[in-house]
Amino acid sequence: MSDTTAAADDADPSVAIVGGGFTGLSTLHALAERGVDAAVYEATDEVGGVIKSREIEGKLLEVGPQRLRMTDAIRAMVTDLDIADEVVTVDDDLPLFVYADGKLREVPRSLSAFRRTDLLSVRGKLRLLAEPLTDPIGPDESAQDAFIRKFGAEAYTNLLSPIFGGTYGSDPAAMPAEHALKPMMGLERQKGSLLRAALSRLVFSEEETPPAASFESGLQRLPSALAEAYADRVQRETPVTGIERAGSGADGEWLVHTEDGSQRVDHVVVTTPADTTADIVEGVDAESAAALREFNYNPLVLVHLESAARADGFGYQVRRTEPMRTLGVTWNTSLFDRDGVYTAFLGGMHDPEAIKRDDETLGETAAEEFRRVMGVDAEVLHVERMPRAFPAWDDSWAAIERVDLPEGITLATNYTGRMGLPSRVREARRLAGELSNSISE
Repeated sequence: MSDTTAAADDADPSVAIVGGGFTGLSTLHALAERGVDAAVYEATDEVGGVIKSREIEGKLLEVGPQRLRMTDAIRAMVTDLDIADEVVTVDDDLPLFVYADGKLREVPRSLSAFRRTDLLSVRGKLRLLAEPLTDPIGPDESAQDAFIRKFGAEAYTNLLSPIFGGTYGSDPAAMPAEHALKPMMGLERQKGSLLRAALSRLVFSEEETPPAASFESGLQRLPSALAEAYADRVQRETPVTGIERAGSGADGEWLVHTEDGSQRVDHVVVTTPADTTADIVEGVDAESAAALREFNYNPLVLVHLESAARADGFGYQVRRTEPMRTLGVTWNTSLFDRDGVYTAFLGGMHDPEAIKRDDETLGETAAEEFRRVMGVDAEVLHVERMPRAFPAWDDSWAAIERVDLPEGITLATNYTGRMGLPSRVREARRLAGELSNSISE
């Protein structure tokens, strides 16, 4: 382990980080690299947030995210933590599929795949290629309307809806572009069109796409290693009950309250889900707290299956016009040699009641639909419910305009920034740079 991940001294922290998920622990690590003392307060006895790996019936299962991208920032973190030899990477040339009209059809993730895929007709491909001739995405249109206008109805139905909507468990028709497509809109402004942006990455960029990756013992190895590296700065089973100003004579300082006492700090970083965050900041800003409580999340059910099916690829998403409840299936056995394990996803915005169904019903649905797609039987290993799997990015997200917390309290979350583990690390590093500068002034 490098010096930057050595345990901090016993000085009071300058920054309190609420939440020991991946964002909170990444922020702690990035602050330590910059010499800023910080402490993480985690309400449970387990770190990692939604990242959870479990061994059930002798099988390694991911009961949250299934993989990450090994970006330079994550690779550096892994090296600092001395767990690089535990990384398992995936050949990015492996195919991804959409199940449509009774067949798995390849998603075009390269020019050669675009030419050979039967997911789009010749006419559909030509319509997609006309995207540079369309007007930029408007913030007031839905993601569905924007995708159809720019790429055509066929590309939307067969490709964009199952990939974009299925990945986030959302219905693009209910997702305003200003919330759901903000990163895409920024890329469009930068490159002139979305197709040009895609081509610049696929054809003209000399940078390789970071490979998909996990760890020999599962994704949770990464947050666990972070927590081990900073064991004296991670307080488990210590929920934060509130935040308040540290007295009228302590301008800029805050008191972070827990059941065990209070801690005076210069800055508070809150990384918890919106409703939990609302409870924590209620005493500081009631209007921001009320706005945070309006945010909708998409619930998700993960059904882990064991099957002798032979598969080579990332997995598949299901076209939403198919008479199926399954959103998609990750082929863990293909990606990380997980010994016959497949993870099926159900629920989301299309079927929010799925999370209320019993395990037997959910398992039967996942196994039967898996058999329909793969032609091979599957046995249910485990059913996991995630009530707040993804921000819905629906109309409720207009409330973000009313979240305006005082200086000294920062939200670092997947609902105020981009989703995905690499994005969480990027935000942590950016925030750590800003905080180290402000604290040193």
